[in-house]
Amino acid sequence: MDSVYHLIGFLFFFLFFLVFYTYLGYGIVAWLLVKLLRKKSPAHQALSDESLPHVTMVVPAYNERAYLAEKLQNCLHQDYPPEKLHLLFVIEGSTDGSDEYLQQRQAELPDLTMLSGTQRLGKVSAMNRAMLQVTTPITIFTDANTQLNREAVRRLARRFDAKAVGAVTGEKRISLQGKESAAGSGEGLYWKYESFLKKLDAQLYTIVGAAGELFAVRTDLYEPVEPDTLLDDFIISLRIAGRGYRVDYAPDAYAVERPSHSVGEETKRKIRIATGGFQAMQRLAYLLNIAKYGWLSFQYVSHRVLRWAVTPFCLPMLFLLNLILVTQPADEAGFWWLILAGQVLFYGAAYVGYVLENRQTRWKLTFVPFYFVFMNGCVLAGFVRFSRGNISGVWEKSRRAD
Repeated sequence: MDSVYHLIGFLFFFLFFLVFYTYLGYGIVAWLLVKLLRKKSPAHQALSDESLPHVTMVVPAYNERAYLAEKLQNCLHQDYPPEKLHLLFVIEGSTDGSDEYLQQRQAELPDLTMLSGTQRLGKVSAMNRAMLQVTTPITIFTDANTQLNREAVRRLARRFDAKAVGAVTGEKRISLQGKESAAGSGEGLYWKYESFLKKLDAQLYTIVGAAGELFAVRTDLYEPVEPDTLLDDFIISLRIAGRGYRVDYAPDAYAVERPSHSVGEETKRKIRIATGGFQAMQRLAYLLNIAKYGWLSFQYVSHRVLRWAVTPFCLPMLFLLNLILVTQPADEAGFWWLILAGQVLFYGAAYVGYVLENRQTRWKLTFVPFYFVFMNGCVLAGFVRFSRGNISGVWEKSRRAD
């Protein structure tokens, strides 16, 4: 019987190690590798206006009329030679007056192109359709409900001066006002940590996944994506990396958006992302071949695969194994009772964070556990949704905070 408990104890620590490595250990390992290998972020010289490439900003926008004026103004005010900046809005299926508004603006903006239609096909189909119209060497994708810093386009474009770079992603930032919901607070904290990991990833070799709010690609490297794809930014950028190009990170080019309106809205968004994660892992299974892809495989597994396909399933198993381990004789079970108490306290704090969310209370002691459990719960729900099939790439909008 003792050997059985020892085996269960070993399994417990192994699963705990996987969880630790996924969320903290990989960051430590990547930081150490960057230091040991003396990897440095390459210096990016400022390019003169004459040497900057022509770029096309592609903005897929389904029923985003409320944001179009501000988004269009934001694009036009970019610190980039206006004759080299081309705008392409894809608004197919919109029924909120987006078509009429952009038609009015086209009369005064010769570099504004609009693709519209009555059929609602989804963001990926809109992007595939848009890319048939793009003739510039660089394409920048950005969401309609985000605002870019004025230097964003210039800072993305200059990264392509390195021929090994096939795509560049900007940074996603969450704009919090006053006491936002716990989901919003957690979302902001999550993206700050993600930004830190992406900086390390870029220094080590390549980042593994672009931010759909703002990313750029070499136009000739774009491959049409399957229409039912949920994480277009992730698959596009990883397929480019799989062809031997680096996906660079430009944190000084950023997109700002508001957090989700509520935990309910954030739940829908996270489940969709998680569903897309399982779909992407199925389509990118070839990247697991570390003998062929080396650093890319290591980073892909460490930063993405473990977070989606392993860790969320480890958490309930850790709790169940802990319950078994406390049934040992009293002189051996004391340690495991302490561990169980720690788990109960952690999940209790997560529940308190969930309750306080409705009161828009930011208390880090509870909303950090809450958001951690919340994210992993959404991944499990995403796995169930993926397993059932019938995945659609048609637009699913999540309501953002006002």
